Order: sequence, then C-alpha cells, then structure tokens
Amino acid sequence: MDYLLSAEQEQIRSAIEKLCVPFDDDYWATKDREGGFPEDFHRALGEAGWLGIAMPEEYGGAGLGITEAALMMQTIASTGAGLSGASAVHMNIFGLHPVVVFGTDEQKRRWLPPLIQGKDKACFAVTEPNTGLNTLKLATRAVREGDHYVVTGQKVWISTAQVANKMLLLARTTPVEEAKGTDGLSLFYTDLDRSHVEVREIEKMGRKAVDSNQVFIDGLRIPVEDRIGEEGKGFNYILHGLNPERILIAAEAIGLGRAALRRAAEYAKERIVFDRPIGQNQGIQHPLAKSWMELEAANLMVFKAASFYDSGRQCAAEANAAKYLAAEACFHACENAIFTHGGMGYAKEYHVERYLRESWIPRLAPVSPQLILCFIAEKVLGLAKSY
Repeated sequence: MDYLLSAEQEQIRSAIEKLCVPFDDDYWATKDREGGFPEDFHRALGEAGWLGIAMPEEYGGAGLGITEAALMMQTIASTGAGLSGASAVHMNIFGLHPVVVFGTDEQKRRWLPPLIQGKDKACFAVTEPNTGLNTLKLATRAVREGDHYVVTGQKVWISTAQVANKMLLLARTTPVEEAKGTDGLSLFYTDLDRSHVEVREIEKMGRKAVDSNQVFIDGLRIPVEDRIGEEGKGFNYILHGLNPERILIAAEAIGLGRAALRRAAEYAKERIVFDRPIGQNQGIQHPLAKSWMELEAANLMVFKAASFYDSGRQCAAEANAAKYLAAEACFHACENAIFTHGGMGYAKEYHVERYLRESWIPRLAPVSPQLILCFIAEKVLGLAKSY
C-alpha cells in the first residue's frame, strides 16, 4: 500500500499548477462578480491536452485513469479556482464516459476528438424539475419517427447549457407505465439545437462563472445515429459515469478546502492582535488543525475510490463515502477560514467568503448527503431500504 504519488502523477500536479498561475484568485473573483464562462481557462487546458486526460489515446486523449483525473481536478480547485474552475472542465472527464464504454467506433471518432480539443462543449441533461434524484421517473419523451427521435420535455440544473453546443440527454422512449425495471430510458449525445431548446439561466449564490439552467425542449429532432447503445438501456449506461463523477467532485472539494485552509493559515500568521499573531492562539489553531486532519482523511477515501475504479473493482460505497466526507471537510475548512479572518472573512477581497459559497456545491450535488447515508446503510450495512 503506497500513499505517495508516482513521479508521473507529481508531474501532472506540477504542470496543472503552472498552467493555473495566470488564473489566480483575482481572476476567479472577477468571474464570480461579473459572470461569463472562463473561455480562456478552458482553452488553455484544451491546448495543453488536459481536457482528454481520461479519454482513450486513439481519439486524442491521454488514456489515464480517474486517479489522475481526480488529481488534476483537485489541483485546479486548490489553486483558488475552486468549483468555478473545476466545473468549467468537469463534464469532459466523466460526462462522455458512456460514449467511451458503449459508443460505436464511428461515434467515438465523431464525438470525442472535438471535445478533447476544446472545440465542443457539452452539457449533461438528466435532472428534471419534478423527479429530482428519482431518475427512473423521468418524463422527457423521445418518440421515434423513422430515422429520428422527436424530444419534448424539461430539464433543470443543467450546467454550461448557455455555452454548450452538444448535449448528453437522457429521455424516455417507453412510457413509464409500460417500462420494466430500469428499462425505458435512452441516452443520446447530440447537437444542442437552440431553435428547439430554450435555455434559461438560474441565478444562484455562487459559481457565477459556470452557468446553471432550466432547459425546455420542444420538438428537438435527434438522428438515430446519435443514440448511445440500445434503445431503453440509457439508465444503465449513465450509471457508468456516476461513480467517477462522485470521485471527481470529492477531489474538487478537497482542493477547495485546502485553498481555504491555506489562506486561513497565512492570515493567522500575519494578523496581529494584542501584540501577537492570532495564529498563536489555540482558539485559532485548533479548528484549522482539525480541518487539516478532516481533509487528509477524506482525501484518502477519494483516492481509494479512484484506485478501485481504475482497477475495475466495485467502488460505489467508496465513491459515495468519498463525496460525503470530502464535502463535509471542505465546508468546515471554508467555514473555519471565515472565522479565522473574523469580520474580514465577510469581505470579498479576502476570497474566503467565495470559497464558502462554493463549498455548498459538493454538499448538495450530484446527490444529497442524506441519500448517501441511506445508500451506505442499505448497501454496506444491510439495513432495510428507508425510502
């Protein structure tokens, strides 16, 4: 059991840190204030080849694992980019995984290179306003008409839909009352045709640089060749992207928590009150020390889950646990950073209030902490299903 990064992984972390230098806290504070997708940041990652870190080499990717992808996302967040920087590229890592696993060679050749090069931007259109996490009850319909499907429905909390030109869409091809088990939903990767798709941005408390949206689909025609795998098997296909998504957002939460802890420790060394640095007081030291331990412990679970995934082992419990633990550790670290700054923690110039606002994202998405606890209770401990 080795807890050290390999030489190659250290090089990845170093290269990402160097790439992020121009995109400092002031850059992300401006994005947080003014909004607008971080095109230059996304372009820099694409030109350096990082957008395809976990994509197959034959399509232009690096062919590395979720372990390396998690390390990259954690490093981005830890530079101060937080969830704004991570969310700008998050979809590239996990979203198209169903295409990698279940797509045809023709589909992979058509879809993966433009995404890896940064020419395409995709959004992940699954969640609906009236179903939440009850994915099997999705109502958006895709009705086949000859060589096309015609899609009508609504989606909500769809990130990057303002700037995306492609959409990974889960839609119902069998009425819910006729569907058996997990069948009846189909997965598509297709053009986001704005003549049939209306995108309305949701104003939110943080991460203004990466938009979140309501999406209204009315008569969108999708060619049959844009369907991934078999009709009706889409739910099973998206499951292959859920564990990587949990691992990645957990890694991002660790990065954000570390950014907050770093700023808090620096401020504690510099701030003088009663003729001594406040960091000399145990009331300041102990919460920060506790946050360091919580972040480190959660980080071990993150990379345990990633190593399980990359080795082909079952990792649902580990991925969910990593997401839960990292989100809580991140939130507490950001909260403690504000407490350390005192009243100045409420001021935007010190950045920690932005970190705290963004720390809510991994707590809430892509699955609630309560459902993770239910999952662990049922699947790991063997307790009765409670919902």
